[in-house]
Amino acid sequence: MPSDCITFQESGYFSNLIVDYLNQNSNLNSLYNFSPSIENYKLQIDLKRQNYNHNNRKTLVETLKKQYDSISISEQTKRNIELLGKENTYTITTGHQLNLFTGPLYFIYKIVSTINTVKALQIKYPEFNFVPIYWMATEDHDFEEINYFTINDSKIKWKKESKGPVGRLSTEGLEDVYTELKSKIGLGTTADYLLHLFENAYLKHTNLADATRYLTNELFKEYGLVIVDADDKSLKNLFVPYIKNELLNQTSFEEVSKTNQLLKNYTIQVNPRAINFFYMKNNLRERIVLENDTYKVLNTSIEFSKEEILNEIQNAPEKFSPNVILRPLYQEVLLPNLGYIGGGGEIAYWLQLKSNFEANNISFPILQLRNSALIATEKQVKKLDKLQLTWKEIFLPTDHLTSIKVKQLSTVSFNFDNQIAFLKEQFKVLENIAIQTDASFMGAVKAQETKQIKGLKNLEKRLLKAEKRKYSEELNQIVNLKNELFPNGNLQERVSNFSTFYDVNFISICCAKFNPFVAEFTLLIS
Repeated sequence: MPSDCITFQESGYFSNLIVDYLNQNSNLNSLYNFSPSIENYKLQIDLKRQNYNHNNRKTLVETLKKQYDSISISEQTKRNIELLGKENTYTITTGHQLNLFTGPLYFIYKIVSTINTVKALQIKYPEFNFVPIYWMATEDHDFEEINYFTINDSKIKWKKESKGPVGRLSTEGLEDVYTELKSKIGLGTTADYLLHLFENAYLKHTNLADATRYLTNELFKEYGLVIVDADDKSLKNLFVPYIKNELLNQTSFEEVSKTNQLLKNYTIQVNPRAINFFYMKNNLRERIVLENDTYKVLNTSIEFSKEEILNEIQNAPEKFSPNVILRPLYQEVLLPNLGYIGGGGEIAYWLQLKSNFEANNISFPILQLRNSALIATEKQVKKLDKLQLTWKEIFLPTDHLTSIKVKQLSTVSFNFDNQIAFLKEQFKVLENIAIQTDASFMGAVKAQETKQIKGLKNLEKRLLKAEKRKYSEELNQIVNLKNELFPNGNLQERVSNFSTFYDVNFISICCAKFNPFVAEFTLLIS
């Protein structure tokens, strides 16, 4: 079996910004405090201890107990909730949308990475307590991003109209999804377990937040995972000063805009608005805008004067929902948090936010890329060996991969680099002759050089194409394997649902294999 590994930087699946962050490029140093090493977490503890409001702990613990009141939780999770009340307890957090039946595989990987970071920190710093947190994105309203999952190449979709925050969405209609899942999942003990899990989560809970909490707790309760739903009046009360600051001063727009200028050579993940809050109630979640000293809720007739909106914030903070710019700040105000575990896109937008955290006197967390994995069957591993492929090669774009392999398979050399270099030397001689004879000939010489080189490159391409036809059987096997492991050219973890690969040991194997402090893909053999 191939034993090579591939780093995130080599994989080709991460942006230039994330590659530079992983490489600790000095031009990004101002965008974070500490790089994600286990040693730096001690520095982060010292930083968080200075500006976290420990009075928030009591409200956090009381709220979590209420949120867990209706489901069975492990002793470890109960203990972790209680530990959050102690001043020497800190959290590691990941967040995710309420994807139906967890959505893509990386939902599992994010939480496992969080759990494993906590385990490593507990060993390294036993004088502190560490708790893994899953922050449910219950206030999001992008239903089209979460209403489906893919199992065994079949996309199962929840057909429903949705408005407002998805966490409050009724689970009505998921009986049809259950029926479709039953027809696609197959037979056996594992299939029965997954169907039972879906049924208990989605058909026995009335809203998507409660269903997702139940599902995630069932999958991870033995690891002490604590699930937070921040769509809660008691928790929003703790955020009131920051809501007021945003609506009165628009601090985040100014700060994030300045950071975006520093990132102008990269793809900007999110852009701030003048006000980065939605107004939320029942099935409504619409942006707040300021027009002529009046605060208006878009697409509604709701509006407030300055005094009225300050009263509304004070009396009903649960109606104010942060967008992607301010949700991280809300999280770090509530939690005694040290690090955020996320995917490439998430880490990219977090890197835009540090100056806004500083303006609000909240410590910026360590940003840690989640683990990633490639799951392959024993049969696929044997096929990889037979085709003399390495794991690094299978990550390459298909065209690039087939070009490399045909050159390895072919007995003919059709790399014309030497010939092109020789041709350029000959044209240098001709240029000297042209200069000595008549400089006006230089244009003709240059044009002829370009034509000849282009001809050689075209001939190289035609020979490569001919060799690909000659070795079409071998190349087709390579392409088929590539497509199996990278559906539609995407990372498997961004497409397939965990149920495609699940068995009773799946999560424990992920926990055993993943090292949250090593930025490389993990190979899992199923």
